[in-house]
Amino acid sequence: MAVQVLSEAQRRKWDSSDDQLFYAEPRFVQHLDEAFRARLTALYRERIPAKAVVLDLMSSWVSHLPDDVIYERVIGHGLNEKELAANKRLDSHWLQNLNLNQEIPLKSESVDAVLIVAGWQYLQYPEAIASELLRITRPGGQLIVSFSNRMFFTKAPQVWADGSDRDHLTYVAEVLMAQGWPKPAIVAEETRAVGWKGLVGGKGDPFFSVIATKAS
Repeated sequence: MAVQVLSEAQRRKWDSSDDQLFYAEPRFVQHLDEAFRARLTALYRERIPAKAVVLDLMSSWVSHLPDDVIYERVIGHGLNEKELAANKRLDSHWLQNLNLNQEIPLKSESVDAVLIVAGWQYLQYPEAIASELLRITRPGGQLIVSFSNRMFFTKAPQVWADGSDRDHLTYVAEVLMAQGWPKPAIVAEETRAVGWKGLVGGKGDPFFSVIATKAS
């Protein structure tokens, strides 16, 4: 059973309607800028070995994995069928509202790397998800939770909506460790905007990642 970290008040959202309705229409747009996406792909190249089994949880029409790296299998999860079907990196996918059902339909110790990009901030029961991810990840496998300073405010639980960037990093790490993940590595970086803005010192979306490795 998951160790609870959040209070009921911290789980509440301004918009309590069914998340499936909110994501019913596909959004074929990039929610994070090019600088963030480039940093994320570089992190995946560094952290995820070739031939790994990868779970892209809370995915969309793009997974940000390096195009030239071959993985054994990439499994996708999300809330919009059209977006997932358009994601060319996914070998398979399924739909599930994790705020209603936190049981992940994968075998124990079957995945080498779990990726969550700009998704953790919408979880109302992250403790149960973190516990399930520990179960399905192989010893030595990784969980990489990445995000910036953007969100759909009405769909973010109060704990995220009220917190700073530093609070978000601490919160994700706290939930993971409460479920048995070892202390994670934290990445918090500024990015340089792509193109002429970057040449004159313009910044891109800030890059944050919490990286936990399951004990061997």
